Amino acid sequence: MKIAYIEPLTKGWDRMVKALFKPFNINKWFALGFTVFLAELTELHPRSSSSHTGRGGDFNLDKFFDIPHIVTHWLTSHPLWFTLIVFGLFFLIAIIILFTWLSSRGRFMFLDNVVHDRYLIKKPWQQFKEYANSLFRFRLCYGLITLLVIIAFIIGCFLLYKSLHYASVPNEVLIILIFPIALFFLSLIGVTGFIDLFMNDFVVPIMYKKEIKALKGWGHFFKLLKQHFLHFIFYGMFRLVLGILAVTAVVIAGLFTCCIGLLFLIIPYIGSVITLPISYTFRAFNLEYLRQFGDEYDLFSVSGHLVPEENK
Repeated sequence: MKIAYIEPLTKGWDRMVKALFKPFNINKWFALGFTVFLAELTELHPRSSSSHTGRGGDFNLDKFFDIPHIVTHWLTSHPLWFTLIVFGLFFLIAIIILFTWLSSRGRFMFLDNVVHDRYLIKKPWQQFKEYANSLFRFRLCYGLITLLVIIAFIIGCFLLYKSLHYASVPNEVLIILIFPIALFFLSLIGVTGFIDLFMNDFVVPIMYKKEIKALKGWGHFFKLLKQHFLHFIFYGMFRLVLGILAVTAVVIAGLFTCCIGLLFLIIPYIGSVITLPISYTFRAFNLEYLRQFGDEYDLFSVSGHLVPEENK
């Protein structure tokens, strides 16, 4: 089986041009932009940041390893702040859960509109409720497990370095240990990135096509992954390169507008409408890529509940 990468991207681009520009329909842009906005509620976007570090000679490892005790003492000494922080954390968790639920719905809504070249909101919101809720539950459990693993990893590294420091291990050894730990952490981030990419680009379309829930969708994808492992790894790397090129193009275009365009991009929803051609192309691209693995993965074929209907 010959698996292409450029050809599906070209077909995805052609679908985007036909859907968004032939003819141009501003109502369609705003409707599709809304579904993209929902789908990307939980996505992280890079932002510029700066950091400040003091002089190396001022850094005291004993004070660093005493941070948990310092934080605990401060919180117990300031009960009002402790209460506010706890409520703030619960509020943040509630917001994350809400956004995850909305984005799970949005992913099916946007997918359905791309498959049929339409711009419905109400119908796909209701029609794919069961599958979107299944995806939501899976993402919630997966996110919790990932968070616990990362927290356990950070705590483990902290305790390891603390024990080595008080065992009088030379600082040179502590510095050398940073490299394998950093490599492991980056590998962990890479794995979670691939899982999220595969979930959005392949598991969700498989759930949509076969009308199944998240776990069964992953089961079907794992069978496909075992047979074509390298193809999907290459897809992930190719997708990463495309993402970098897309971000670069958006930044350059924003600079040509004297940064006015960049200001619009950071506005929720408006940014999704402006970058709709990119989102549409990427979604159509992964669907074109997936259909290469057989008719059972071809979402553009008309069957069952996938019969197009008039836009509403």
